[in-house]
Amino acid sequence: MQFKARIAHALVGALFTGTLLLSTPTHASELSLVETQQAQALGLAVPYSAKVPTIESVLGYPAASRISSPAAIEAYFVKLAEQFPAQVKLHYYGKSWEGRNLYYVAISSAENIAAYASYQQGMQQLSAADKTSREQANKLIAELPASIWLSYGVHGNEISSPEAAMLTAYHLLAAEDEQTASWLNNTVVFIDPVQNPDGRSRFVSRYYMTAGLEHSADRHSAEHNEPWPSGRSNHYLFDLNRDWIALTQPEISGQVTALLENMPLVFVDLHEMGGDSSYYFTPEADPYNPLITKKQRETLWYIGENNAQWFDERGYDYFTREIFDAFYPGYGASWPLYHGSISMTYEMASARGHVFRTKNGDILTYGDGVQRHFVASVATIEAVAQQRQQLLKNFWDYRNQGIEAGSDSKQRVYLFAGQQDPAATQRLAGLLTRHGVHVQQAKEAFSACGVKYPAGSFWVDTAQPAHYMARTLLDKNIAMDDKFIAEQERLRANNLPDQIYDVTAWSLPLMFNLDYQTCSRAPRVESQLATEQLVKPGTVLNADAEVGFIVPWGDMNAGRFLTEALREGLTVKRSDLAFTHKNKQRYPAGSLILTHAQNPNLKAAVQKLAVSSGATVHGVDSSWVTDGPNFGSNNVKLVHAPNIVMLWDEPVSSLNAGHSRYVIEQQFGYPVTAMRAAQLSRADLSHYQVLILPSTYGSLSAALGENGEANVTKWIENGGVLITFGNATEWAVQSDLLNSALERVINESPQGHGSEKKVDGLLIQSKAEHMHYITPDAADPYWTAGVLTNLDVDLEHWLSAGVQPNLISVTVGNQIYRPLSIEHGRNIVSYSKNVLASGYLWEENQQQLAYKPFLMWQPRKRGMVISFTQEPTYRAYLDGLNVLLLNAIFGGAAHATPLR
Repeated sequence: MQFKARIAHALVGALFTGTLLLSTPTHASELSLVETQQAQALGLAVPYSAKVPTIESVLGYPAASRISSPAAIEAYFVKLAEQFPAQVKLHYYGKSWEGRNLYYVAISSAENIAAYASYQQGMQQLSAADKTSREQANKLIAELPASIWLSYGVHGNEISSPEAAMLTAYHLLAAEDEQTASWLNNTVVFIDPVQNPDGRSRFVSRYYMTAGLEHSADRHSAEHNEPWPSGRSNHYLFDLNRDWIALTQPEISGQVTALLENMPLVFVDLHEMGGDSSYYFTPEADPYNPLITKKQRETLWYIGENNAQWFDERGYDYFTREIFDAFYPGYGASWPLYHGSISMTYEMASARGHVFRTKNGDILTYGDGVQRHFVASVATIEAVAQQRQQLLKNFWDYRNQGIEAGSDSKQRVYLFAGQQDPAATQRLAGLLTRHGVHVQQAKEAFSACGVKYPAGSFWVDTAQPAHYMARTLLDKNIAMDDKFIAEQERLRANNLPDQIYDVTAWSLPLMFNLDYQTCSRAPRVESQLATEQLVKPGTVLNADAEVGFIVPWGDMNAGRFLTEALREGLTVKRSDLAFTHKNKQRYPAGSLILTHAQNPNLKAAVQKLAVSSGATVHGVDSSWVTDGPNFGSNNVKLVHAPNIVMLWDEPVSSLNAGHSRYVIEQQFGYPVTAMRAAQLSRADLSHYQVLILPSTYGSLSAALGENGEANVTKWIENGGVLITFGNATEWAVQSDLLNSALERVINESPQGHGSEKKVDGLLIQSKAEHMHYITPDAADPYWTAGVLTNLDVDLEHWLSAGVQPNLISVTVGNQIYRPLSIEHGRNIVSYSKNVLASGYLWEENQQQLAYKPFLMWQPRKRGMVISFTQEPTYRAYLDGLNVLLLNAIFGGAAHATPLR
């Protein structure tokens, strides 16, 4: 019997033994029998050492007989690390928001683990192609083991892969055959068993709450339909497989740090998909990111073919290339590619519980998913071990090729002066550094390509090993293949759905609303490497000021200062208009004013807040203003510390709710109260000054009802500030709180489809006329997968205080709103004439979006409605919109006049 087939036979026996117990109570006497059967099944094929603890011996149940909790899975890996320190190294890289451990293990031969520090050092040398010669690289390639990083369970309700992680570790340590030993001699295997422990814990707890005497296979049962929010997301309800650009969540930012420390050659992200499918593995669907090389694509194909052999031997169905593209770099299965590794997604049909009846009547079990993920894991380990030297060589070549590509580029250097938005510039430099990109910061002023830059400016020289990572994060546009675009237009012309899977644009400078310049040569000035610091401590100028302090408005440093000051109980004022102080300094609209007269012990408080927030604070010895409003003007408003309530639970989009709460709580540093629709409909809201309605996926009108609408309307009229995001704006329109309207698609010559059964004859003389005729007269605009769009700002309003005249936003979906007429309110931010900033947007959408509102403001008695037609908190990476949102929350509360 061939080796692969022997493992198949062993695992089938072991897993099916566990599967038989899925709906049967387990007693102690039966456990011993099962344990005996499992040992016999494993022993019939590959010899397994009795010294290695089985899953059952540690956790008390056979593999795949129970959906293991994060704590149970960690206990198993801790046991392996304790019992086999010569072959297993356990590393903790952080904690989740709910305090659960984030960790990975490295498993290899005793010789490789004994030299683990040397392995890490060797991979760092190989990755540093700017410092390592080809001769040195060849020596490393000849000596270093290959490496593979297996990441399981990034979505908490994709349940089978973490169990497969335990089986994979068990097999690597317990199998006593020559083939497995060869793998370990040639490869370091990294296993991250549970990327999202908070989401998995949520799923496991809720699932077993719904289970009865027997597990149900009915897709409509409670077991297979999770309550809001599902276990897919983490504590802040992020889809962690979209956080690999912004690195906002500890689960991903910690993993990125670990990856950069170890530089694995292959990365696999193991997922689940709908239960009626089969199994998906590499190669990926079109389009590919153009920064992925031909050699990388060839390796992906090789790994896919090897997987196919393993699956064929077992009779497992699979598919490739149809969905799950490799264009957007924000997935775990994409990000490592731009450092020279090979990365891919594996997807298993999910039982989403113990048993699931498919549409064709088959029963899919949890054990089926565990088994297939195990087989895919070991198949890929085999491919990596077989390709050890080639993978190492390709890795070094990729990074060396990046240096050459950067050196030859006319846009070799990206330069950021940092004066426009110091906070965003510092955050960008720190974030790029966390991505493994080298960023330089000038110690003195300099000139580059005819432009003068002050000391402290940052630049990225793309002639570096991380060239492709820098490019995919910084380039304003990454183009999809022309043939792919042509095919999408052909599909649309034939009234068929397009194949664009996710957003088509993600440039960090655009999303941070930062200008940059490029230059063909690196600056000649003394510099230092930037650090991972995202917030640089601020300073207080004239700390002994006699009257008070002014904080210039316009970036997140000032925003953090405001929220921290309000939480400290300080009295803060905010100017609606720009003004010039006696000190000859011009301060932008929105600037904060704090005086000694209104704040005892102000000096110490301000110094503390400047350091923590990053703000530059100006001390003033006089309140005299030479131009603009004085400190006591009606145009200078007292900023209250508003209580914020956010609609939570169904029908709210859990993603947008989570993103929004995260931005306000973790980036702004201000608390939010979550409230469900049933309570919001009848609650006394007078305690709150701001109500946020995130995007929804269901009917908000049905959830809130007439009582909820009346309650919110009364609250607004009494001085509340309602802020809507995305399609929650539609509810404000439907409830007559916002005098806008949703637009249908433009149809210049509707066909007048009617209900008559007999009509006059019609001549159709072309395919185009035919396609136009069958198009509905009242269709919605075509859905946009996600692009970056240009926005114009009306600077004559307090909502735009400190905001740049032009902004960038992500635009997703197909909702387009009519502008407010002047008697009803103001269109504070609108789409530009040239709508598209980056990505691919259908031509008719570009035409229809031009000049349409992105942010509307409408007063209503003592309160107001502030409506964003898109999500300003989308994936928490639109830093360039943060000041606008701060203005909406805190400026809105300052301008409303609630009954007190």
